[in-house]
Amino acid sequence: MFRFESPLYLYLLLFIPLLFVIRVLGKRKRRKKLRKFGDPALLEQLMPDVSMLSMGLKFWLMSLSFALLVIMLARPQTGAKISEEKRSGIEVIIAMDISNSMKATDVVPSRLDKSKMLVENMVDNFTNDKIGLVVFAGDAFVQLPITSDYVSAKMFLHNIDPTLIAMQGTNIAEAIRISTNSFTQKDDKVGRAIILITDGEDHEGEAVEAAKAARKNGMCVYVLGVGSSKGSPIPDDHGGYMKDRTGSIVMSALNEDMCRQLASAGGGAYIHVDNTNVAQKQLNQELAKLQKGEISNVVYSEYDEQFQAVGILLIVVLIIEMLIFESKNPLFKRIKLFK
Repeated sequence: MFRFESPLYLYLLLFIPLLFVIRVLGKRKRRKKLRKFGDPALLEQLMPDVSMLSMGLKFWLMSLSFALLVIMLARPQTGAKISEEKRSGIEVIIAMDISNSMKATDVVPSRLDKSKMLVENMVDNFTNDKIGLVVFAGDAFVQLPITSDYVSAKMFLHNIDPTLIAMQGTNIAEAIRISTNSFTQKDDKVGRAIILITDGEDHEGEAVEAAKAARKNGMCVYVLGVGSSKGSPIPDDHGGYMKDRTGSIVMSALNEDMCRQLASAGGGAYIHVDNTNVAQKQLNQELAKLQKGEISNVVYSEYDEQFQAVGILLIVVLIIEMLIFESKNPLFKRIKLFK
C-alpha cells in the first residue's frame, strides 16, 4: 500500500501551472520588446549563441525539481507489515442537556463543560464507531447527524452552548425520540446506544415511556447524571446567579431517581458524573458490552519511508539542469548533422 504521510504539501504542486503561465506571458512580453528593435529573424542572426531549446529545457527541469521536492515533503511511504485488526463498530447518539441548569458549577468547570470533555475523551477511543449529537432544553434538535468523522464531531461538540435553544426547560422525552430516529438503517451486528447527559430535571414528562420505546427498538439508553444532589446555584450572564420571581437564588440539584428510572427503562446503566474520572471508565466499560459483531479490517501497521529515492532523483535532475547552459555550447555549435 502506498500513501503520503503529509499529503497537504501536495497542494504546492498547483504552483507549477502558475509558473508555466508566468513563463508564457514573459516570453510574449519579451518578443514584443524585441520587435521594437527590428525583424525577429534578423535579431536571431545577431544572437547566434542564444539557445531557446536550452532555456525551455532548463525551465521544465526546474519545474520537475520543484515537484520532486514537494513529493519529498509529503513523505511517500509504502506498507511494510500487514496485520488484521478486529474491532466491533457501535453507533452512539449523544443527547446533551443544554438548559441553563447545566451551567451550574458543582462539577468543575461546569456541568456542561465537564460533559463535553467526557464525550471528547470517549470519541478519542473510537475507531470503527459512529457518533451523532442531539441537544435539548425545552425543545430538541439534531446538532450533528450520525457520522464517523470524529474531527467534525469534536468541532460541533465545542460549539454546544445553552444559547442554541431559546426555549428553556428540559424535554428529555423529545430528546430520546429524536435520538431514536437518528441511527442508520438497522444492522443486528451493530450495537446502538443513546447516551443521555443531563441533571435529571425533566419538566415535560413522558421520558420513561420514551426510554422504553427506544429499548424496544433495539437501543440501549445510558444516563449520565451530572451534578450534585445537594444542589448548586446557576450562574447568569452578569457575574451573579439566577433568581426566581421572588428574588431568591435558584438552586439546581441532580435528580438521581429520575436518572436511574430512565436508565432502567432504557435497558442501560446510570453513571454519576462528578469531579473524578470514574464516570469515564464506567462509560467505556458499558460501551464495550455493546460490541456484538467483529469487523475485520486488513491494515498496514508499519510503513517504510520512500523519500530517499525521490531525493536522489531530485539531485540528479538538479545536476543535469546545472550542466545545461542558456547559450549554445561552443564545442558543439560547429557540428551540423543536417547540411
